[in-house]
Amino acid sequence: QVQLVESGGGLVQAGGSLRLSCAASGRTFSRYTMGWFRQTPGKERDFVAAISGSDSRKSYADSVKGRFTISRDNAKNTLYLQMNSLKPEDTAVYSCAARMTSMLTGSNYDYWGQGTQVSVSS
Repeated sequence: QVQLVESGGGLVQAGGSLRLSCAASGRTFSRYTMGWFRQTPGKERDFVAAISGSDSRKSYADSVKGRFTISRDNAKNTLYLQMNSLKPEDTAVYSCAARMTSMLTGSNYDYWGQGTQVSVSS
């Protein structure tokens, strides 16, 4: 069982930056592929980025490539999402997720956090 808790969301002006964190419980964090997803009301949850556990391979949605960076600190059981050059369309609830498979694509994760709100004003 893995518990995930996100933090770092907030209100920022367009062009600004935020860093999200996702703290994970358990002793096997390094074995999990971790992902970030986002969702706005009335819309489906969208993939943002993912990072593998063993070799830290990364994958990004086209909409965030070059602006967002996913990383992890296995010693601290923490996942990060550095978001730069934020746009109003990045406004959403951001959630982290974990799964044991090494695939970086798809949204079928085993564990999910509650999410943190990111709001970008124009």
